[in-house]
Amino acid sequence: MKKRYILTIVSVVFMFSSAMGQNKTLAHKLTKNETSIDYKVAKLLSEMTLEEKIGQMNQYNGFWNVTGPTPSSGDAAHKYEHLRKGYVGSMLNVRGVEEVRAVQKIAVEETRLGIPLIIGFDVIHGYETLSPIPLAEAASWDLEAIKKSAEIAALEASAAGINWTFAPMVDISRDARWGRVMEGAGEDTYLGSKIAIARVKGFQGEDLSKPNTIAACAKHWAGYGFTESGKDYNTVDVGTSTLNNIIFPPFKATVDAGVKTFMNSFNELNGIPATANAFLQRDILKEKWNFDGFVVSDWGSMAEMINHGYAENIKHAAELSVIAGSDMDMESYAYVNELANLVKEGKVDEGLINDAASRILKVKFELGLFDNPYKYCDEKREKEVIGSKEIHDAVLDVAKKSIVLLKNENNMLPLKKKGQKIAVIGTLANDKTSPLGSWRIAADDNTAVSVLEGLAEYPDNAITYAKGADLVLGEATFPFELEINTTDKSGFEEAKNAAKNADVVIMVLGEHGFQSGEARSRSEIGLPGVQQDLLEAVYAVNKNIVLVLNNGRPLTISWADAHIPAIVEGWQLGTQSGHAITQVLYGDYNPSGKLPMTFPRSVGQVPIYYNYKNTGRPAANEPNSVFWSHYIDESNTPLYAFGHGLSYTSFSYSNLKVKKISEQHVEVSVELKNTGKVKGKEVAQLYIRDLFASVTRPVKELKGFELVELEPNETKTLTFQLTEKELGFYDNNGDYVVESGDFKVFIGGSSVTVLEEKFKL
Repeated sequence: MKKRYILTIVSVVFMFSSAMGQNKTLAHKLTKNETSIDYKVAKLLSEMTLEEKIGQMNQYNGFWNVTGPTPSSGDAAHKYEHLRKGYVGSMLNVRGVEEVRAVQKIAVEETRLGIPLIIGFDVIHGYETLSPIPLAEAASWDLEAIKKSAEIAALEASAAGINWTFAPMVDISRDARWGRVMEGAGEDTYLGSKIAIARVKGFQGEDLSKPNTIAACAKHWAGYGFTESGKDYNTVDVGTSTLNNIIFPPFKATVDAGVKTFMNSFNELNGIPATANAFLQRDILKEKWNFDGFVVSDWGSMAEMINHGYAENIKHAAELSVIAGSDMDMESYAYVNELANLVKEGKVDEGLINDAASRILKVKFELGLFDNPYKYCDEKREKEVIGSKEIHDAVLDVAKKSIVLLKNENNMLPLKKKGQKIAVIGTLANDKTSPLGSWRIAADDNTAVSVLEGLAEYPDNAITYAKGADLVLGEATFPFELEINTTDKSGFEEAKNAAKNADVVIMVLGEHGFQSGEARSRSEIGLPGVQQDLLEAVYAVNKNIVLVLNNGRPLTISWADAHIPAIVEGWQLGTQSGHAITQVLYGDYNPSGKLPMTFPRSVGQVPIYYNYKNTGRPAANEPNSVFWSHYIDESNTPLYAFGHGLSYTSFSYSNLKVKKISEQHVEVSVELKNTGKVKGKEVAQLYIRDLFASVTRPVKELKGFELVELEPNETKTLTFQLTEKELGFYDNNGDYVVESGDFKVFIGGSSVTVLEEKFKL
């Protein structure tokens, strides 16, 4: 296997390596275009020592205050000495122009070759000014808004010296217990792929060398979202059909969109940790897909292969990782300490080092760092951009678009703007930190607009606030465990008294922002702590409740669905959270969000998803039979289906037509009408089913959607094109096939569609 890998790399860079000999033909071609990045990379590589090339493959976390005293002892001093020798290719968690300039100056002005650093940071849903968490943004189904959100994040992060983000996370997941569902686009591969493209293009722009763009990173390669039991860092065991048809496509979409980096995942796949998985990194990513960027490990994942029982020690981990195609080591110290000896011992071919280093150098050239290492270090720009009105306006816009109206009996919403007594209950209503969500390490606490602050913008109603109960006891800090209040109900009486005298009660309940995210898996996904008891206690005295959820994952809220007349999915919406929520509550923005992930009735249904397989016994074939695929104590159906979301207006679908254009091209049209009284947006969704195939297909698969805004009584004809891209699938060999046969097409406002037709290929 190693020999095959080496042969694929020779034609790119080895003409300058004395270890690999001269390739005179290619060298001659390169001299014809000395301005090309490939030439520049190859020339620089030829001037580097083995240790300097390995240094490019080493990433360190920010290990001291660069503008402070120089470290004189310990691990920080050791890392600092590596930096001065040119043995560090990238640093993460160094931020702010002053700090980035200082560390970049060491790399550029004190090392032998002056190779600049690439500065990485977790810009997940913004830098200092935060957009909604990614799962919430996915609920907008608005690709332009999602792209704009990534652009704004890149604009602010780049102004702070950052030029590389560890985003987007494009893992598909069907398990709401997994905390990192908040970081992705939900359960559907088609929607997830479209959002992945939008985010990559938003971060990287049209020209990566511009100072307002940053390199994107598709993660986690691969299968991380299918972690067993929803427990983070756990084992993944999936079949080839799921791997090829569900997990791989969003990653392939990022490659096609030009993503510059990949991050591998913590989990194993087929018994091999992803960090050392040659099938993933060599066979699929770099050979089959021709990915020309570089792969970075996740934090410490090389060293963790010892715990997996795959690597004997850190030296063995370095050997396995580089052979498999991991190009950069994040915080395992494996490459910088072990690779040179492995090459000298003949266990690792230097060609693999050359390939990895050249990939990293290429991205640095594409970022323009060799032209100007300090291009991201403009103090004036930093002050003007970070927290600017342009950025706040943009994050407010996407926050409003991310809200999903789950239920609205008797048109309880929108609220009247005057003359009402409104009781606001729930500690989250007055929280300015939790709405920021997880993954917001550059944002300060207490910088989100609270719901109470948002309501204050509507002064003609009388607002009474009662906390009801604390959600978290003590200080909510990261990464420490939160202490959830499970006993203290001392504030219930105050809440009930406030509710008794109110025309409307707004209850803001849900998860704290640190209850989802990495290492934040939950075995129960109902309302945490005493919040369910609080909801029922308030309901007992006033049934006119609007429940506003703040959460980072689907929750089990069956009791609320059965009793509460209006439910708003408000997620964790970032800096402008309170303004976005209250503008929706009062109808100044008509909600248009749709769920990107199924809400279960109970946690026992998890994993639950719309595009399931039918099985051989999908329903009872005789009365009172128990021998079919079901629970004896719960329905098979979800509480809220994928794609569900209401509006303050209503829409109707009619006149579905299917027209065959060619053997692998079908045109589908439908009429969409706004049948309500106000202007609104609808996400029209098209699904197909391949009824009989060589590999069984799901009961429905999303294959098209369109976000449409209509005036009252306005009708628009929507047209969708189904081509080989939408009509085929990957077989168990990983080959894409389009098979003839019978299909169904479905169209509606959710995965519970209203219209269907058949067609034949």
